[in-house]
Amino acid sequence: MCRHLAYLGDPLPVGELVVSPPHGLYRQSWAPRRQAHGTVNADGFGVGWYAPDDPVPARYRRAGPIWADASLLDLARVVRSGAVLAAVRDATVAGADAEAASAPFATGRWLFSHNGAVAGWPGSLAAPAAGLPPAALLELQARCDSALVWALVHHRLSQGFSAGEALAETVVEVAGAAPGSRLNLLLHDGESVAATTWGDTLFHRRLPGTGTVVASEPYDDAGDWAVVPDRTLLVATRDDVTLTPLKEPPA
Repeated sequence: MCRHLAYLGDPLPVGELVVSPPHGLYRQSWAPRRQAHGTVNADGFGVGWYAPDDPVPARYRRAGPIWADASLLDLARVVRSGAVLAAVRDATVAGADAEAASAPFATGRWLFSHNGAVAGWPGSLAAPAAGLPPAALLELQARCDSALVWALVHHRLSQGFSAGEALAETVVEVAGAAPGSRLNLLLHDGESVAATTWGDTLFHRRLPGTGTVVASEPYDDAGDWAVVPDRTLLVATRDDVTLTPLKEPPA
């Protein structure tokens, strides 16, 4: 369910990451190569990026398929950024939230995406949701599983957790409450990228002299894409990528 990508490095046109690659997100919207759940990602898309000297990202999101949006091609051609998060969506459950349910979700300096699905949604997350402040529930950005997962992540960030800690703790909590969930999460703050694998694919690649890409699947056939093992936390900075095994939920 869904495909997503994050980039951190020297400024590039957004289109070089999303549109131009032969198997980029643009093509993955109708022909993903590594997607085990769902076949078409036509329920919305979004691109978020950071401009120099501005910690708050901009976003462009729409409810329809990325291939049907003529404006995206112009935007992707001219917008350059050294920090990007983009996604194409295959909705878990059809809903009326339109582009509000399309990643990336954003609060303050953060961009967030969820590739997967919460098993037993919505009832399965009653207990985790009960631990959120009432304001966080009232401010949910959409009525979908990804929006609630983002609220759980952001609550931890607001408590002082690092990006990696917030993702890891949320994955363990949600997986414990909803066994069988797929929880590949992606979090960007303009300076680092954190991601999890839990039930779906993830890869990373160092672009020589440019930066690092983290993606659900390779956007070309270059041989330097590295597989991130399942149940792993990835944290990427401008200089390094670290992988840490995720713990299992309590029995």
